Amino acid sequence: MGRFSFAAAVAVVCAGQAAAWVLPGTAPQQYAEKARVELKVNKLTSPRTHLGFEYYRDLKFCKPPQIVASAENLGEHLTGETIENSLYELYMKVNSTCNQLCEPLELSKEDAALFVKRIDEDYNANWMVDNLPAAAVGLLVGGMPLYARGIPIGGIEDEEKYFVYNHHKMTIRYHDDPSYEGSRVVGFDVYPVSVAQGAKVHDSCVNDKITGVVPDTLPRAIIHDTKNAAAVTYPLKLVYSYDVAWVPSDVQWASRWDIYLSMGNLYNDNVHWFSIINSMIISVFLTGMVAMIMVRALNADISRYNRVLTEEEKVEEREETGWKLVHGDAFRPPARMPTLFSVFAGVGAQLISMAGVTVVFAAIGFLSPANRGSLMIALLLTFLLMGILAGYVTARLYKLFNGAHWQRVTLYTALGFPGFIFAVLFILNLFVWSAKSTNAVRFTSMFAVLCLWLLVSVPLVFVGAYYGFKAEKVELPVRVAVLPRQIPVQPWYLRAPITMLVGGILPFGTVFVELFFILTSLWLDQYYYVFGFLLLVYVLLLVTCAEISIVLTYFQLCAEDYRWWWRSMLVPGASGIYLYAYCLFYYAVNLDMTGWVSHMLYFGYMGLVALAFSFITGTMGFLATFWFTRRIYGAIKVD
Repeated sequence: MGRFSFAAAVAVVCAGQAAAWVLPGTAPQQYAEKARVELKVNKLTSPRTHLGFEYYRDLKFCKPPQIVASAENLGEHLTGETIENSLYELYMKVNSTCNQLCEPLELSKEDAALFVKRIDEDYNANWMVDNLPAAAVGLLVGGMPLYARGIPIGGIEDEEKYFVYNHHKMTIRYHDDPSYEGSRVVGFDVYPVSVAQGAKVHDSCVNDKITGVVPDTLPRAIIHDTKNAAAVTYPLKLVYSYDVAWVPSDVQWASRWDIYLSMGNLYNDNVHWFSIINSMIISVFLTGMVAMIMVRALNADISRYNRVLTEEEKVEEREETGWKLVHGDAFRPPARMPTLFSVFAGVGAQLISMAGVTVVFAAIGFLSPANRGSLMIALLLTFLLMGILAGYVTARLYKLFNGAHWQRVTLYTALGFPGFIFAVLFILNLFVWSAKSTNAVRFTSMFAVLCLWLLVSVPLVFVGAYYGFKAEKVELPVRVAVLPRQIPVQPWYLRAPITMLVGGILPFGTVFVELFFILTSLWLDQYYYVFGFLLLVYVLLLVTCAEISIVLTYFQLCAEDYRWWWRSMLVPGASGIYLYAYCLFYYAVNLDMTGWVSHMLYFGYMGLVALAFSFITGTMGFLATFWFTRRIYGAIKVD
């Protein structure tokens, strides 16, 4: 692997790349000269509809006699990947021009109308060579080519004439090195061209053995004219052709994905560092407040309480502050829905661990974009396996609340949140299925997920609950009084809506910059692979949630309000509301969706994401506050 310096290590962590690693499923492949290099096709995608369609079954393209689907994992099935073979013939280091792909295709009026619809919806074709997706080459910007993910299927000329890209100039870059035999594919660019060709491509192909078809000298392949319908007669013949140029490159195999990471300016390190600095400022500010409370206020209070005082002094001290006065009620179980609180805490712990483990593995490099579906599989498996943690946390908390129905609370934990998610996704999937999109999860895949949930996650939740109820009850530093203490009237700024408004915006403020890039990758069909930055933001988010919950709980206890259980969860958990509001803003400003199914998918998926975000932030706030209250009440002497 060579030397791995400290600077390289920092680059791996911060940029989310793992150039020095050879990871499962991403091992390089060498090709001998003139060896066949297979070109595969994937589904048609669009950033405007988010409904993928099968390449050969939607539009009229040249198809092989026998369509062979590549082996797909569960993650690919869940994301709607449909990788299949093609008629393109590529051979290592063998240049060729004016290759006719198949016999001329006849497009009926209905076929052309579907092409027009897909062009209006900005659909792209997706090809791949050696597991490397094609990058479409567009206009030159500052002398440099502009790359985009996917190959457009057509365009509009003069706002009235629709044409199809029927000729593709492929540039495949390869790298040679004495350390191995053969050549490695390190780049795959496609420049699409529309040209009105004859029945045989060589009749209209300008062949100089380098450029193939020259688009400036030939008319486009027009398939529809909105102002002059009679200008196009049906059925019309369409000829598909291609050029292949092999170009040596100095790019190493481990760096061949860099061009895709830079698409859409997603890989702008300065912006990501700004996100980290923004999160750190918020976290440091809250850390200072917590330190001030712990060091100045609490130490002074505890030392004053622990002094030997006269009866008159004790009365005066107790009138000066309130958090010690509620020691007999500070750990009183929540009066409202203690069972639901226990379940929420367990599910939140499950989501915290799921997100943490997945981001760590992604930052190391195990979830490479070359491993299609790996991120989805990681999220699914970690959520299922962390069911044992959900059962354990729920049981420990429910036992602390003196709960008696352990079977019921365990079932709620095992079936409640996952069942809700499954039901919502199932309903959304029905609409996607009605649109005949490949994004619709097959019922076999859905059944596999259901079996994994019922046969893996549910038993693990019961195992965790078993050990949670078997463990000793959490020891509290003070005893709970028999009768609850009367709560004085609270100042307006300590009321639940106000504290949620303040407490929710700070955790959201730590992630909103990075959230823009995540939404862009999800909904504008771009890659997100800076998981190193995401890991740092995630850690800062958890720290921020812990600190804001501790600070506001301390103020609440000082006001002699001991009902902190639900408040400690709802205050940071309100950040999910801000997240969903930002998703609505992003939808209005950055997205141009068409079709009611696309809108439904966006609002439905983002609602589930915001809900999971609230569970993560709320549970982290509660766990930190529970530790904080045990510490402060364990440090005083109670008469």
